[in-house]
Amino acid sequence: MKKLLLAAMAVFTVSFASAQTAEEIKAEMGPKKDSIAAIQKRVNALQAQLDALPGWKIGAFGTIGGSLSQFNNWFAQGIPNNSSGNIGFTVNAFANLKEEKFFWRNAANVNLSWVKLDDKDDPTDDDSFRQATDVFNISSLYGRKLSEKFAISGLAEYRTTILSNFNDPGYLDLGVGATWTPIPDLVVVMHPLNYNFVFSSEDTIFESSMGAKIVADYTKQLGAVSFKSNLSLFQSYESSDLSNWTWTNSFSYKLWKMIGVGFDFGLRNNKQETLNYIVNNAPTPNPDATFDTIDNELQTYWTLGLSYKF
Repeated sequence: MKKLLLAAMAVFTVSFASAQTAEEIKAEMGPKKDSIAAIQKRVNALQAQLDALPGWKIGAFGTIGGSLSQFNNWFAQGIPNNSSGNIGFTVNAFANLKEEKFFWRNAANVNLSWVKLDDKDDPTDDDSFRQATDVFNISSLYGRKLSEKFAISGLAEYRTTILSNFNDPGYLDLGVGATWTPIPDLVVVMHPLNYNFVFSSEDTIFESSMGAKIVADYTKQLGAVSFKSNLSLFQSYESSDLSNWTWTNSFSYKLWKMIGVGFDFGLRNNKQETLNYIVNNAPTPNPDATFDTIDNELQTYWTLGLSYKF
């Protein structure tokens, strides 16, 4: 009985000592976490000062996503014998020059992906990778500063596809107006004098026009998170049917060194592209469709995968 009592006391003592040790460790961790947070604030403040310095700032980050699969005799699905896959990547790059009296901001966004579905029981199907997402956008903005937040500016922006139908259609915006930078990470372009050149072999649908151009770009890095959002809008003075807008977003979270998880999504509204698809490229084309008879559906895409920061 005495031995049993001594053993119980020993177990209680060890448990109590472990509990005390855990509490002591947690007590020591508190100030250290506060110290890490304080250090990170100082690092962020220094980074803000570095970003504010004149000169070139160059960078890029992107997302890579993909999967491959194969099924044999998987009768629960409609195509029991197949191999499939998808591969895609996104790259966001910039080269910005900031000086005391002017700035020059250059950016590029590329989002490409391919998919395949090979039905092993159908020798006539297409077993190759086919283009799925195809986005290419470059822009160059020059501004002459009137103050720290306002500038007289000129913008050139080009948008098209590059895997198929390069420059058919292609959009080139050239315009002048003002640029507002309320905070270092946000740039808002307001150009009431802008011409939207549209290049296409289908000249009965696509038409160039004069209008207003608005661009809002927000780029931010907070610790391990990189974020970029860009809205590009053209409002035609001739007809709303010739207006268009595109909104793209990219997120990247660093997991290890330069590798992380990335997510990209985009939205687009372009009635000319919708009509061209219905007239010429739909599974059942409708050559009699017009701007007044079509339903201008919202265009979307998204990509999720590994990311790499250059």
